[in-house]
Amino acid sequence: MTFALPFAKRGRTLRGTPPRRHAFLLAIALAGAGLAAAAREGVDVGANSSFAKLVPAEQVERSAAQQYLQVLSQADAKRALAPKDNAQVLRLRAIAKKIIPFAVEWNPRARNWQWEVNLIGSSQINAYCMPGGKIAFYTGILQQLQLTDDEVAMVMGHEIAHALREHARERMGKSAVTQGAARIGGALAASFFGIDPRITDGLASGGANLLTLEFGREDESEADLVGMELAARAGYDPRAGVTLWQKMSAASKGAPPQWLSTHPSGKTRIADIQANLPKVMPLYERALAR
Repeated sequence: MTFALPFAKRGRTLRGTPPRRHAFLLAIALAGAGLAAAAREGVDVGANSSFAKLVPAEQVERSAAQQYLQVLSQADAKRALAPKDNAQVLRLRAIAKKIIPFAVEWNPRARNWQWEVNLIGSSQINAYCMPGGKIAFYTGILQQLQLTDDEVAMVMGHEIAHALREHARERMGKSAVTQGAARIGGALAASFFGIDPRITDGLASGGANLLTLEFGREDESEADLVGMELAARAGYDPRAGVTLWQKMSAASKGAPPQWLSTHPSGKTRIADIQANLPKVMPLYERALAR
């Protein structure tokens, strides 16, 4: 391939670089750009929402840690908090240990999170990861669905993905915009640049219950795909996403489980996972070969 070099005169470019060297350097630059573009393997869900930037991450994570501690304390008081030597706790923490190293690529803050994994005795089909890496599973999801390790990894990856994509922070940011817009007479555009800090501070410092924030369909789709990639990179079979959602559908009997009350699992969800399997199967196969 040859490159036309504008402003060339008497065998040299305008800046004095020989045409062949100019073409060579340009080819290297283009090749480097191509390698950079191709370097990212896996799913593509775009950048994090700009709404998340409206609420300080540190405050959200601090609030999450406080609420998580309250949950654990309440469970412990009811003798529902599984001890650290419980077989299922050890299993969950072993799976998390494999997944967590791959979280940093999705969110650099995850490098400094104080990750925790706990199991709460309850019949609820439920699990979550709060901002800052605070993970909880309920015995109901393990027992009622009889999850394999691969399926547990898909659940855990999904929940970790919510934290990495900062979906809770995004929801709080959107709430701040709504309240800010109301306070300044509906000037929504201006609210992006001048929201009353008392609004965002209040939301981040405990005004929002991080356990009950509802995620939208787009959030759930992102978490499915990012979670599937995280599990695959950790050496867990991403095809387990299909069997997981089949079990979820059967357990919910047509109604959304509490774990994902805003977005029922179903054929569309399974189809999205299947459509993205070719993007993550090579990651899984490579992980097995390590």
